[in-house]
Amino acid sequence: MSGLADLTLGFIPLTDCAPLVVAKSLGFFAEEGLEVTLSREASWATIRDKVAVGALDGAHMLAPMALAAGLGDDGVVAAPMLAPLALNLNGSAITVSTALADALRAVDPEGMAADTVTARPLARLIEARRGQGAPPLIFAVVFPYSMHSYALRYWLAQAGVDPDHDVRLVVTPPPRVVAHLQSGGIDGFCVGAPWNAVAVSEGVGEILIKASTFWPGGPDKVFGVTEAWAARRPDDLRAALRALIRASAWADEPGNHAELVALLSRPDHVGAEPEVLARALKQEIVFHRDAAGLPRREHALWFLSQMVRWGQVGPDLDLEAVADQVYRPDLFREAALSVGPVVEPAMVFADAPPPPPAALFDGAPFDPADSRGYAAGFAIGRVQG
Repeated sequence: MSGLADLTLGFIPLTDCAPLVVAKSLGFFAEEGLEVTLSREASWATIRDKVAVGALDGAHMLAPMALAAGLGDDGVVAAPMLAPLALNLNGSAITVSTALADALRAVDPEGMAADTVTARPLARLIEARRGQGAPPLIFAVVFPYSMHSYALRYWLAQAGVDPDHDVRLVVTPPPRVVAHLQSGGIDGFCVGAPWNAVAVSEGVGEILIKASTFWPGGPDKVFGVTEAWAARRPDDLRAALRALIRASAWADEPGNHAELVALLSRPDHVGAEPEVLARALKQEIVFHRDAAGLPRREHALWFLSQMVRWGQVGPDLDLEAVADQVYRPDLFREAALSVGPVVEPAMVFADAPPPPPAALFDGAPFDPADSRGYAAGFAIGRVQG
């Protein structure tokens, strides 16, 4: 026995698991009195289920999954979660096979050459394929409740492509999407780094739009624990948050990226080639700066608006109550303010200036005070009631 509190934390092999890997590898968890074991998991469903039953104390988690976990949907027993820390902003992308990219250029070369590639070329190709009696194109997402699912659906629908009728969506764990793309099992995917870059480096995929273009500074993963675990072990949660905040700040420093890439490239972590891991770190993913770690209520409400839009939740759900129950900026602030100069105090005080409004690629404004109205305002959706 080390005398330290034992924690087992789960992660999926993605670049944005970096705060957990850094906090363990550089001793930040140990300095906070925690003996942490990192558990590399196979899928997001496994993460959710293991955290829910206590096989994991906490995990690298899809933010919408944390919001949905307490609702008991899809036949899963409700296990209310907390998200006291955002792990990253940006980092994902929509990628298609090289064959599909060539076909898109053939039907709409101007659209494919645009600074921001919308799904307009895809809409034109789908229409042509429909006339030929071709089967629907298949796109993979990592989990139904994920930024990746909502980003892909939003991008498709913005150009008039109905994600539930005009294409086929399937769920595929992140490390498997490149192999499925190469085999022809899927035609495209939306996934986090480094797997988009892996597809490009292996010559099987082409990135159409990155998250930093889809929504600059948009949310993605969180650190998640069950509400019950947080109530039982508040001191361990605070210690874990302090270590993760320090790790996030370290991971954001360009001077540390070579060491970070070496850590992530290990087979027990992400296991991808160093050069593809380095790409997202240069200009895409953000772990710490601009208070990236603060779990923002408006981010939770945007995710919940997409659950409304696509019929995943009903008309009676109190979106604001769910956002406030799961997203806990108070816990982040308590930990952050005790860390010292690592975090800019003005960014974490409760009365700090709000972030700029959400600015998605299509310019449609999002008002967190009217999430349901926003969800109902789109031409394509599945709003219930």
